[in-house]
Amino acid sequence: MEIPSVVVAAPQGRSGKTTVCIGLCAALARRGLVVQPFKKGPDYIDPSWLSTAARRPCRNLDLFMMSPDALLASYQRAVADADLALIEGAMGLYDGVDLAGSGSTAQLARLLGVPVILVVNVSRMTRSVAALVSGYQHFEPETRVAGVILNNVATRRHESMLVHSIKQHCGIPVLGSLPKDSRLSIPERHLGLTPQGEAAALAEKVELARELVESSIDLDGVLSLAREAGPVPAPADSQMRRAGKPVRFGVIRDQAFSFYYPENLEALEQAGAELVYVDALEAPHLPDVAGLYIGGGFPELFAEPLEANSRLRRELALAIEEGLPVYAECAGLLYLARRLHWNGQTAEMVGALPVEVEFEPRPQGHGYVAATVVARNPFFDVGQQLRGHEFHHARLENVGNLPLAYRLERGHGIGLGQDALVHRNVLAAFTHLHAVGVPDWGENLVSLARSAGAGAKGLPARWPPLAEHDELAGSRPRKE
Repeated sequence: MEIPSVVVAAPQGRSGKTTVCIGLCAALARRGLVVQPFKKGPDYIDPSWLSTAARRPCRNLDLFMMSPDALLASYQRAVADADLALIEGAMGLYDGVDLAGSGSTAQLARLLGVPVILVVNVSRMTRSVAALVSGYQHFEPETRVAGVILNNVATRRHESMLVHSIKQHCGIPVLGSLPKDSRLSIPERHLGLTPQGEAAALAEKVELARELVESSIDLDGVLSLAREAGPVPAPADSQMRRAGKPVRFGVIRDQAFSFYYPENLEALEQAGAELVYVDALEAPHLPDVAGLYIGGGFPELFAEPLEANSRLRRELALAIEEGLPVYAECAGLLYLARRLHWNGQTAEMVGALPVEVEFEPRPQGHGYVAATVVARNPFFDVGQQLRGHEFHHARLENVGNLPLAYRLERGHGIGLGQDALVHRNVLAAFTHLHAVGVPDWGENLVSLARSAGAGAKGLPARWPPLAEHDELAGSRPRKE
C-alpha cells in the first residue's frame, strides 16, 4: 500500500508541533482532502483536537504498547480510504523509553517509511538553527528529516537569516515560518491540552491554526514531500475479525468520561457489541446492558453533577452486586469509589469499591506501564503480559486487602507495584490499555457480557462480595 504520508516532529516538546498539525489537518481538509491523523504515543487530548481539525477520528501509533505487525495492520486499515496520513510525533524526535530510543518517533517513521518535517522553536536563535537541524539529520541517518517548519519567528529579517542558514548548511527546504501569536495558546490541563469537547469556544483555535498555516506554510510543498513516502510494509496478519451474536454493551461517555481510543470502541463492536452510550451526568437510569466500559477523563471537575445523579449511581452499584461485568480505567476507577476529595471538596460516587480518592497537585502516575496478571479476574488470564500507560493525580485510600490483579514491572498504578482492583465482575485500574496492543481485550469483555444475554440481569456473581474484603462495605448501597 502506498499513500502520501508525513511525520511532524520536533527537537523537544512544546515546540509547536500540535498547533502545526491542527492547522495542517484543517487546511488540507478544507482543500477537500481526506486526511487521516495519527498521534504517536499514548494520548487522548491532542487526538481530540486533530480529530476535530481533520473531521476524522485520530488514531494512536505506539511501539511500546503495540507490536510492529499490529501497528502496521491498524495503520493500513485507517489509511485505506484516505488521501494523506499525517502523524504527530511525541516529545523529541529521538526520545524513546530508553537510551537506545526504543519506541521513538524516529523509529516509527522508519518503520512506516515516512519522511519527517521538523518543527523548530526558533525563539532567540539565528544561525544556530542550522547546527540543530543538521544534528537531527545525521544523528540517525536512516531517519529522513526532509523539511523544516520554523515556529516563533520574530521578524522578516529573523526569518531570512534562519532560512538562509538552513539552505546553506542542511540542504532541505523550509516549508513555513510561523510568527509568534499568543492567540494560539491552548490552556493545559494536568498532562496535556484542554480536551476539545469540554470547551466549545476553543474551536476557534482550530480555525485560527488553519488560517495561520494557510498563510505561513507551503501546503503544496508539504504534499509533495508526503508523496515521497515509501510503501507501507505489509503486516503478517491484517485481518479484521467479528465473532458472536450481538450483545448490548454500555459505554459511559460524556464530559467527565471522554478518554476512549476509537480502536477500543471498534474492538468491542468487532466482538459483537452493540454500544449503548450513557451520560453519567444526566442519564436518569442505567440502561439494559450486559456489560459496561468506563474510560478516562476528569470526574473531579464534574463531581457535583455526578454526585447529584444519585439514581444512576445506586442502580450501577446494585447492578455490580448482581454481577454486571464492568471494565473501568482511571477515571472509571475513581467513579466506582466511595468518594472523591478534591480542592477541599468531597463528592459521593458509586461506592461499588470501598476506597476513597485523594487528588494531589503532582502526578501520581505518568508514563508507560508494563504489567503481569497475577490474580484471578473477569477479563484476563493469570500470567498474561499487558502493556499500557497511566497519567493521574489521584491516589487511593482504604485499599486494604482488596484483590489486585496486576503486578507492575513498570509504572505506579495504585502503588507498591500493583494495580487493578477486582470485585465480582469488575476490573478497575489506573492503567489504560489499547486494543491494538491487547488483541483479546474486546473479545474478553464482550464474551463475559454475552454469557448473560442481552440484559444486565442474572449475571453470575463470579467474585466474592465486597464485605468479605472490607469491614467498611456495609455503609454502601446494597440490593434490598
